[in-house]
Amino acid sequence: MLITTCDVIPGKQVEPLGLVSGNVVTSKHMGRDIMAGFKNMVGGEIKSYTDMMNEGRSIAEQRMIAQAQAMGANAIICTRYASASVMEGTQEMLAYGTAVRYL
Repeated sequence: MLITTCDVIPGKQVEPLGLVSGNVVTSKHMGRDIMAGFKNMVGGEIKSYTDMMNEGRSIAEQRMIAQAQAMGANAIICTRYASASVMEGTQEMLAYGTAVRYL
């Protein structure tokens, strides 16, 4: 599966199949939230939250790919990612794009 943020695949004709998306809401357990709170006071990277964001992005992307494959796509163009906080200690990650079939 080709995934690109571009709106074209150079040298290829594409047949748009529709919008695809994948999302996930993740959180870390309370012990890590407490440690992250301490880290927030002194500054620096909060590794557990970085890991949570990377994991969420991967899951959302895999769900988007699965949806595109079910439509018969072999590529996703115009791919974008968005995140939002749902409540303290959680985040939603959304991956979306246009499923296409290229020749």
